[in-house]
Amino acid sequence: MKKRTRNILIIAALILLLPLWMWIGWLCTPKKKMVIAIVDKTEVSRNGQEHISLTWVLNQERYTKTSKKPYHITNDYFGFFPLHGDNFRLKGLERFTPRQLDQLSNDAKAVYFTDTYGVFSNEWYTRKNVTERSGIVYGGMSKEDISLLQQMKDKHKLIITEFNTIGSPTSPEIRAQFENMFKTKWTGWIGRYFESLDTVVNKELPHWLINNYLNQHSNKWPFKKGGVAFVSEHDEIVILEADTHLKEALPHIITGKKGQETYSLPETMKYAFWFDVMQPDTTVNEVIAHFKIDANEEGLKLLQEKNLPAMFPAVTQHIDKDYKFYYFSADFCDNPVSMGSSYFKGVSLFRFLFYNTSDPMERKSFFWNYYRPMMTTILDDLYRRGN
Repeated sequence: MKKRTRNILIIAALILLLPLWMWIGWLCTPKKKMVIAIVDKTEVSRNGQEHISLTWVLNQERYTKTSKKPYHITNDYFGFFPLHGDNFRLKGLERFTPRQLDQLSNDAKAVYFTDTYGVFSNEWYTRKNVTERSGIVYGGMSKEDISLLQQMKDKHKLIITEFNTIGSPTSPEIRAQFENMFKTKWTGWIGRYFESLDTVVNKELPHWLINNYLNQHSNKWPFKKGGVAFVSEHDEIVILEADTHLKEALPHIITGKKGQETYSLPETMKYAFWFDVMQPDTTVNEVIAHFKIDANEEGLKLLQEKNLPAMFPAVTQHIDKDYKFYYFSADFCDNPVSMGSSYFKGVSLFRFLFYNTSDPMERKSFFWNYYRPMMTTILDDLYRRGN
């Protein structure tokens, strides 16, 4: 009995010491300098939520902006910087001269546009009625953004963009330049899964979504279950409800064999946040993962009426000698993760402790099982190749 008790105590001590050894292991991992220009115009808090997933991966893998300095989530990006109260600073690329943009494109190995949607007056000045639309404070892709993208492409650098890079409030002219540059077109539609479409139950349903649907459907809102809402740039609304229009309410990302093998991605992954419907030119781009809306016959009819596909790109890539480009058709970089866990080497082995997949709305599993392995592979490949 004494020997058994001693063994139990030794095992318990090792378990308690494990986080310490994981932290020491992270500290002993050599730093790797890699300059990445991060653009985030939608940061309304100081926790870097719109680019936290990228910063987590950079920190976990020990990538640094200089030979010694790591990336700080509150400082190391271009865009909107919240200060105290209603104060803010704008430190976007709009302040850059052509010469400065050229220098940035020389210094940076990659550029990542995490979100250009921007900040609006309701959410910034009043902090209420955030489900209503209001005037813009800052946002949209600018001509300086496009200029940097063009220079990065010309210099064969890595370019990563995602929803909402060219959607509203980006101007049609800037959007067209982006679409022509990377041979991928936005259909004008975005969408999102809602756990409940009942306006009494779900107070986070956007008021503009409800009002536009009512105006377009004789003031009727028949939905009580969960489902997917599609919204066009002209405020057309299509809603697919569970059971009525959908076999499976949650959208899923289906990844092909190449994506699974190259990026260690699962074949299927649920996704419960915002996405956009893109149409890439597949003669120059490759779609390695698709969104699947599991619509029944009634749901397919609604989609077909608006020329909306039930499957559309989730991850598009162009990897060739001329340039390297990725488009993630959703808010891939916005996940509820903690930077604290990035300071422990091998923490991904315990990822199952950080999420509960029984909750359809949780997004942590997407970070741990999809975004993290994909971005780790992309960055590792970039660092090894040296360009």
